[in-house]
Amino acid sequence: MAQMTVQIVTPDGIKYEHHANYLQCRTVSGEIGILPGHISMIAPLAIDEIKVRRIDDENHVDWIAVNGGIIEVAEDLVTVIANSAERERDIDVTRAERAKLRAEKELEEAHSAHNIDMERRATVALQRALNRINVGRH
Repeated sequence: MAQMTVQIVTPDGIKYEHHANYLQCRTVSGEIGILPGHISMIAPLAIDEIKVRRIDDENHVDWIAVNGGIIEVAEDLVTVIANSAERERDIDVTRAERAKLRAEKELEEAHSAHNIDMERRATVALQRALNRINVGRH
C-alpha cells in the first residue's frame, strides 16, 4: 500500500507525525487533497483544519487545527510548518468558546472605533477560535 509521511511542525517542535494515505487541507487558493505520489509543491495555508487518514487504521481520521502556515510536498513527505497546531484530542473546546466570545467583542469594539488594525487582529482571532471549536467537536 502506498503511503506518505505527514509532519506538522510549529516553533514548539513536531506536533504531529504519522504515515498516511490521504491528507486534505485548505490553502489560500482553495481546498486540496494529497495522496502518496503527489507532485512536489509548496503552498500557503489558510486558518483551517487538516484531515489525515492514517495507514494504521483506515477508518480513523486525525483532525488538526492549523493557524495558517505553509505546506510542502516533496516525494512522499508532506511537511506543514505553522505558527500553531492542535490535534482534536488536545483542544479545550470550552476555552476556545471563551476565545470566540472575546474575539467577537473585540471585533465589535474595533468596528465601532473604526480601527482597521484592531479589526483585522480580532477577525483573525475569531477565525482561529472558530477553527479550534470546529476541530474540537469532530
